[in-house]
Amino acid sequence: MTKVLITGATGNVGTEVIKTLQNIDHQLDIYAGVRNLTTDDNKLDNIKIKFAQFDFTDSTTYDTALDGCSILFLLRPPQISEVEKYFKPIIDTCKAKGVKHIVFLSVQGVEKSKIIPHHKIEKLIVDSKIPYTFLRPAYFMQNFTTTLHNDLVNKKRIFLPAGNAKFTLVDVCDIASVSATILTNISEHINKSYELTCNEKLTFSEMAKTLSDILGTDIKYISPSLLSFFLTKRKEKTPAMFILVMIMLHYFPRFQKEPETTNWVDKITNRQPTTFEQFINDNKKALTE
Repeated sequence: MTKVLITGATGNVGTEVIKTLQNIDHQLDIYAGVRNLTTDDNKLDNIKIKFAQFDFTDSTTYDTALDGCSILFLLRPPQISEVEKYFKPIIDTCKAKGVKHIVFLSVQGVEKSKIIPHHKIEKLIVDSKIPYTFLRPAYFMQNFTTTLHNDLVNKKRIFLPAGNAKFTLVDVCDIASVSATILTNISEHINKSYELTCNEKLTFSEMAKTLSDILGTDIKYISPSLLSFFLTKRKEKTPAMFILVMIMLHYFPRFQKEPETTNWVDKITNRQPTTFEQFINDNKKALTE
């Protein structure tokens, strides 16, 4: 069987990819890459899957985890930005171990932004000559149930320096469906790149209105100055590096060309992508508690 290693297996995307693979027929030998074999696997307790120790910050775990691996599903944990330090050794180990394909979870617009880590990681993979598939998703709808959750639930607000910039969006479940389809038909996606979005573009003001209407509560959108945003988040004990990531993600789009929607989710999975309204309706509990 073809061994596939899913990195970030207990994160939002990794978990959904594994769940999706569980529900389709395939001949893949799936391994969940987890940092700690004795504790991390509890998030996947109800799923029959093999585990491999894989810690992005510990290069000694790469060799065993990638041994016999044919396909690597690679993503970048938000807290890791040093590409040369962490990702070059991973790619080098892939070459040494004979990994035949890398599916990398990148970001939309990566080819136009050399300053983000994903751009450098894509280049490392291309330069390695290992066949690849780059998935370039839009803004995760699940950000509202994770990084934006506290403000949304406890302060009834979206507090981001995004101004009136329009964002393309995508449901992580759609990313997982695309990923699973590609992993089980890898030969059809060699050296391809796919931008993954739903069919709509929204400002955060429009998102706040949709959230308010469906959740039945008044959600305000506040676009602070960069200084106000930084100081507010530091008071909340948010790490400075993560605040800078949030600024990059939400402030810079104000000065960039409006992103485009694509139909790759539909083309690859044969179903329409989830709308923002659908996402809210499907996740009412997570968006209110």
